[in-house]
This record gives sequence, structure tokens and C-alpha cells, in this order.
Amino acid sequence: MRILLIGEYSNVHATLAKGLRALGHEVVVASNGDFWKDYPRDIDLARKPGKWGGLSLMTKLMTQLPRWTGYDVVQLINPQFVELKAERIFSIYDYLRRHNRCVVLGAFGMDSYWVRTCMEQKPLRYSDFNIGDQLRDNPDALRERADWLDTAKERLNRHVADTCNGIVAGLYEYWVCYRPAFPEKTTYIPYPIEMPKQPVPSFSNRKLRLFIGINEARSAYKGTDVMLSAAEEVAKRHPEQVELRIARSVPFKQYQEMMDGSDAILDQLYSYTPSMNSLLAMSKGIICIGGGEPEHYDLLGEHELRPIINVEPDRQNVVEALEYLAGHPERIAQLKKDSIEYVRRHHEYISVAQRYDDFYTSILGV
Repeated sequence: MRILLIGEYSNVHATLAKGLRALGHEVVVASNGDFWKDYPRDIDLARKPGKWGGLSLMTKLMTQLPRWTGYDVVQLINPQFVELKAERIFSIYDYLRRHNRCVVLGAFGMDSYWVRTCMEQKPLRYSDFNIGDQLRDNPDALRERADWLDTAKERLNRHVADTCNGIVAGLYEYWVCYRPAFPEKTTYIPYPIEMPKQPVPSFSNRKLRLFIGINEARSAYKGTDVMLSAAEEVAKRHPEQVELRIARSVPFKQYQEMMDGSDAILDQLYSYTPSMNSLLAMSKGIICIGGGEPEHYDLLGEHELRPIINVEPDRQNVVEALEYLAGHPERIAQLKKDSIEYVRRHHEYISVAQRYDDFYTSILGV
């Protein structure tokens, strides 16, 4: 198959492309590299600052569009798959749909179905937008609500979801938002991770090395402010047992280098499911402290491994989880091994690419 992957979130498309190429497919990735994270891509769609940056990107897209035809599959990372106003994306999307065999929408992150479902139906006990029946009112949540509800972005999202050929959800929480609305064409496929080749660092008679990555622009929204505060308290309380490492808005390569050698990562306080960063860490034998709710294990069909230290969106709960891990070093080696096995079973990138291959084939009817 000829496959075009447009847009990027946390290395999902770049890694998927590797897996699909290993299966013999011709794959092109066109993206902005997910902004400062700078993930690899074949065609750079990064937008330069200012009005001229928008015009330059639009010109580049108009040049590229005639070449983005005749693909078997075009997959979009999000309805907002390029850095343009939603009003300008309608025509680009419609062109792609007309001139390619099928279009697949990724339910991988922020969009109107995620925002509206969390606010209105509240299928999750907690999320980026609700804690139980209470709506979150932090500035990031309010901004995303204003951005995605009753706006051109929401109209674009509904247009793409209504007219695309398939929808792939990458996390349990996105699956529960799209599946009720589009049961016939929504599927769940776990995120792809390329397993590292280096041996897992052992753990014995040394400090517990905690790692947390901070995106300064979204710290409160993702809960890293709460997790950082909890980690700092535990590290201060147990300086002989705990060491804290912090990466602040660094490119992906540097982020990986800072993560290596850690024992546990704190990530995604409001999630039911480990994210790409958490999964990458787990593949290296780094324990995830974050989203690991029973519902996500059930969706995976995983009934044995429980490597994630699940925490609720509460500072004291995070403190208690860290205190427990620091106080039970005998559990760390096994949790590290289980973390690697969990990723190998469910997220190994070629196996995940095969699931995409099967989904694409079912849509194309070949």
C-alpha cells in the first residue's frame, strides 16, 4: 500500500511509519515534528512565526497537494492536521478525500469529541475536563473548551469524522468518546513503540531515580504541576533514598537522554492509559506512575500484568504512591521487567503496524 501520514503527536506517526515500512508498505510522513519536540518526518510542515509564516505554509501545502494523490490511505493525526485556521483546512481535507482511496482520522489527542464528551456525558471518572461531576476550570481547560466547542474547529472535526472512512483511537479514553458516535468505523489500536536494544539498568542498594518531563505550556492541564510538587516533597523527605530528575520542554532526543537510567517516570495525572512518553519509558524498564486504570487493561485484553502504578488526580495519592515505591525497593526489579513485557506484548511497533495494516485492508475491501 501507499500510505501518507499527515501530522504528528509524540512520535506516533514517525514510529508507525517505521513499522509499516518493515511490512513492505510505501510510507510518507508529512508533519511539523510536533513543534519543539522535532520528531523525524519526510516532509517538513513546520510553520514559521507570524502572518508570513501562515502564508508560506499555505503556499507549501498548495504545492504539495497535487503530489498527495493516489494514495491507498491518508491518515490524519487530528482534524487540525496542519498549522492553519480550521476554515482553511476544510478544502484541503476535501481534496485529500477526493483524490485518495480512503482517509483515516486519528483520535489521538485534543479535539471536539474529546472535550464535549468529557464535559457532557462524562464517561470517565476523571479527565482533562472533569473530576467526577465537576468540570475543571483551570486556564488550559477553559482555553481548550473555547477553542473546540461551537467553533470552526468543531465543525471541521464533525465534518472529518462524518465523512472519513475510518477512525483509530490510540487510548482508552479517546475510544470511549468516538465509539458511541461512530461504532461502525471506530477501532482501538495501541500506540506503537520501537523496543530499545540496550540492557535494562539493574536496581540494588542505590537511590530511586524519579523522572518527570515538564511541558511548561501545559503543566497544570496535564497534572505535571501536581506530580512535580509531590515528587519534590518525597525527594526532600527522603534525600538518601530518592533522586529527582526534571526535563523542561526539551527536544525529543535530549528528553530520551535525560530519561535513560531512571527507575520511574511521573506522567499524565488525568489519564486512564499510559501515553507515548510513558510507554517509551516502560520499554526501557522505567516504571510508570500515572494512568493505569482497570478499564484500559480490559480493552487491551491484559489479565496478568499490572506494571503501572496507577494514581488518582490527587496530590496526596501521588505522594503515597511514591512513598510506597521508595519504601519497597524489593518490588522495583520485577516492576521494571513487567513494564518491558507489557510494552512488548501490546505496543511493539511492527505488531501495531500489522493491526493498522489489517484495519486499512478492511476499509479498502481488499
